[in-house]
Amino acid sequence: MEPVQLAAVLAAVVLLASMLSVELGITVALLELTLGVVVGNVFDLSSQEWLDFIATFASIVLTFLAGMEVDPTYMRRRLEASVAIGVSSFAGPFVVASLVAYFLLDWTVKASLIAGTALSTTSLAVVYAVLVERGLTDVGIGKLLMSATFITDLCTALALSAIFIKPNIWFPVFLLISLALILALPRIAGWFFGRYGDRVIEPEIKLVFACLLLLMVLANASNGHAVLPAFVLGLVMSRHYQEHREEQKRLRVVAFAFLTPFFFIKGGINVSLGAVFANLGLLAALLAAKMVPKIAFIFPLARKAAPRHATFTTLLMSTGLTFGTISSLYGLNAGLIDETQFSLVVTVVVLSAVVPTAIAERWFLPDADEEKRIDRRSAGAQAEEYV
Repeated sequence: MEPVQLAAVLAAVVLLASMLSVELGITVALLELTLGVVVGNVFDLSSQEWLDFIATFASIVLTFLAGMEVDPTYMRRRLEASVAIGVSSFAGPFVVASLVAYFLLDWTVKASLIAGTALSTTSLAVVYAVLVERGLTDVGIGKLLMSATFITDLCTALALSAIFIKPNIWFPVFLLISLALILALPRIAGWFFGRYGDRVIEPEIKLVFACLLLLMVLANASNGHAVLPAFVLGLVMSRHYQEHREEQKRLRVVAFAFLTPFFFIKGGINVSLGAVFANLGLLAALLAAKMVPKIAFIFPLARKAAPRHATFTTLLMSTGLTFGTISSLYGLNAGLIDETQFSLVVTVVVLSAVVPTAIAERWFLPDADEEKRIDRRSAGAQAEEYV
């Protein structure tokens, strides 16, 4: 299929997903994933270089936007809960999935570790998309979820780097430039956005994109990945965007209208239903290896940290997509897993993005307005206590 033909097909899928999202009240990311699986298998679609690039860039932009939503003050205040939930969300599935793949499925050690790494993740993209669409980014439960998800994906990225990735001479350059951007961008943002911003040509968005693309170039050269620096860059820019909500809104519009749909659809296209149906027993074992420890480890901590929304927290922390797909693709490209193993792991990743999110939204979704009222009352009570 020619690139323009694939683009036209996917554009129609993106539009259909948006219409269904409005009609059914389901987060559009889930529909894009599901429709990606359907069209990818029914029409035998495969990804192309342009789609790979847009999807990769979209994952970095989503990660930056997610970091932008984290409240540093809240994260410091709830650091113990965030770290406890985040670390347990990583450690349980990583250990269990690796052991299941090695002893039960008879995979190699490296293939088992790839499975454990891919299934240990929590999807920053899915969590962020749900919180934005449901208006929960500014309330306590949303802030806790973003903080805990960051901790989980930090652990996953460190595990992937420590076990598999072999840094080269470019890696120190990547670290130095990442640190320089993290320190410099918040300092120049006020001046730059004041001098060049608030124009239809959107120089402020172009500055952010240029920084993220630079991180991607250096990460690729150094055998690293730009997701974590992008998240931290968004985190240090969060205060700026709290003061400039219109800039934040415009950046969201660009991301959710064009970039992120291709990321989610490509995630669905990666799933081979033929390989999945031929190995349903293996799929069930891997899915249980991810979901059972996620629920078992997270729920008791979530009941303590967010008792009214423990189930919602547990379900969203059980999702996977971005780092799960990245880890799986790394294993496939490095020859550590074969195409069948890749399809199985990616299918589990996609299922873990769709099923827990659908359940969480259908039966356990917090009311955003009520949460804001509760947060205001809590803030008022704390202020009175301080006085």
